[in-house]
Amino acid sequence: MAINLAYNIVIARYLGAKDFGHATVVYTLLILLSAITLSLQLIGSKLVAQQETLEGKTAVYRVFNQGSWVVGILVGLGLVLLQKPIANYLNLPDSQLVALIAVGCAYYIPLGSRRGFLQGTLGFRLLATNMIIEQVVRLGGSLALIYAGWGVRGVIIANSAAIVIAYHGVPMRLSGHLPNPLRLSYAARETFQAGIFFAGQMLINNCGIVLVNHYFRATDAGIYAAIAMVGRVIYSMSMAVVNSTFPIVAATSDEERRDLRVIATSLMLVLGVGLGIAVILMVAPAAVWTHLFGSEFQIAGKYNIPYLLAIYALATVIYSLAALIISFEMSYKIANTSWVQLAFSVVLVGGISFFHSSLHQVIFVQLALMAVLFVLVSVPFLVTALTHPKSKSSGAAGQPFRLLRPVSEDEVIAEFLKSDFHRHEFREYHDSLRDLVRDPDFNNPEENAKRRALLFIRHLSLWKELPENTEWFQIEVTEAELENIRIFPRAQWRRIADGDFSATEVADGMRKKPHLLETSFLAKIDAIGDQLRQPDPGLGAVILIGESENTPLTVLDGNHRLVSAMLCSPPRVKKLKFMCGLSPRMNECCWYNSNLVTLFRYARNVLSHTVNNPEADLARLLRNAS
Repeated sequence: MAINLAYNIVIARYLGAKDFGHATVVYTLLILLSAITLSLQLIGSKLVAQQETLEGKTAVYRVFNQGSWVVGILVGLGLVLLQKPIANYLNLPDSQLVALIAVGCAYYIPLGSRRGFLQGTLGFRLLATNMIIEQVVRLGGSLALIYAGWGVRGVIIANSAAIVIAYHGVPMRLSGHLPNPLRLSYAARETFQAGIFFAGQMLINNCGIVLVNHYFRATDAGIYAAIAMVGRVIYSMSMAVVNSTFPIVAATSDEERRDLRVIATSLMLVLGVGLGIAVILMVAPAAVWTHLFGSEFQIAGKYNIPYLLAIYALATVIYSLAALIISFEMSYKIANTSWVQLAFSVVLVGGISFFHSSLHQVIFVQLALMAVLFVLVSVPFLVTALTHPKSKSSGAAGQPFRLLRPVSEDEVIAEFLKSDFHRHEFREYHDSLRDLVRDPDFNNPEENAKRRALLFIRHLSLWKELPENTEWFQIEVTEAELENIRIFPRAQWRRIADGDFSATEVADGMRKKPHLLETSFLAKIDAIGDQLRQPDPGLGAVILIGESENTPLTVLDGNHRLVSAMLCSPPRVKKLKFMCGLSPRMNECCWYNSNLVTLFRYARNVLSHTVNNPEADLARLLRNAS
């Protein structure tokens, strides 16, 4: 992204507004055609990621690479044949500029299949390196040829050369010669749908440059190209997020996708960085841009370059959020929202064609339409997310869990602390409060208050998420009921669960796929197993939560203890004590039911709890006791 920004600034400064506009619109032809490139890359990465062996991944890559070369050659020849009418429409001084970029276009489409292989095999470092090489060659080659006196033609040659070098610079680790594992109809349907998505995306991001070059003077077109540079930077950033998210989501199961933290994190990342850029652009003096781009890049009056830059950035941020949602859905299903995006791209072309009295008007048309597109894409997505929460257990409902006795919240807190007190957050209390934790007196309100304050040092936000009317019980758990207990899906458990987080499936994953787990994690499970073989393990209770004894339960604390007990031979589940919090409102708790509503409530509560200081509360209680 930084290299792309530097490229645009340097080329604009050395070419001037007029020639910068010409160079940008010719390069935009390649970007528009990259709808094909990116559809091959994205679907290729998805299908490669879904293959279990390197031989299978290689076979998928070869299918996509061969097809992409056929398309690339046809596109390149088409541009050469149509170079004169294209140059006339874009008001270019030389039709050969189109022929020069045609070479880059022919290579750019197969480059997508190679990058798709890197994505699908999670070779993100190699992918990033390849993209950097492309940008460095673009920048360095353009500068060298400008200094050699080649001007706009030199810039276009450098851009095509960068694509060729990037293609041959992709390291390919292939294996075997398996037959094509894909159903061609399925692959074609997926690629076509991706093509619809990227066709709309490329038109939305780049039709303004083409139309402004057609309707405005060359100098004004160059100024608009400089403004649109900001959009390309933000778009490149959002695509980096998509490139990282897409193969991960494609390889997950349905339940894992409903854990919306991946998409929420991506949206917040794009929104935060994009809005930050927009604010910086708004407050930056106009002289900054004149200094960067050159004296020709200035607009007098209210709608000066900083103002237009900020508005354009805002429009691009809004669109990037919509595109991210569409990409998320595309990673695991055919997303019909792609057609909505394509329709809006056509509307955008029509809108700019009708309303182009000034650059300000052109940009505001884009802002208004992108806001409408975001609403149309995000509302159905939110409705689905809010009304189809993540399933709480994959196990079939069986007999109710047996409630042995009611217990107080104070007793549950004591059990929680018993298993947690060794952590470094409590190190300064290990000596002074050890007896308080090991030998609790639940009839002593002062002790109960101290244990509560001690727990809240580490788990305030966790505990405050539980509904106020939660009732606590000690329950009996038999081996037959383990399939109705769900491990909370976090960290290491995700690697082995395959999206099914019932305790039985997680334990089975531990047996079959220990190589996916870190050595320290396995050592911890083994150490707990050794404790369970002792007559008195001395372990804290496994804390569960649920809506009632008739519904599946989720582990709030004790994942490791439960799984370790199940892995023992014979199983040692009977050695564990189980306590369970039940509430009809447990569905509102993010530890039991993760969706956008519960995660938002959790984020809000975390902010509200920042004013609390559990350590100060504990210190006050200790002072009062002394």
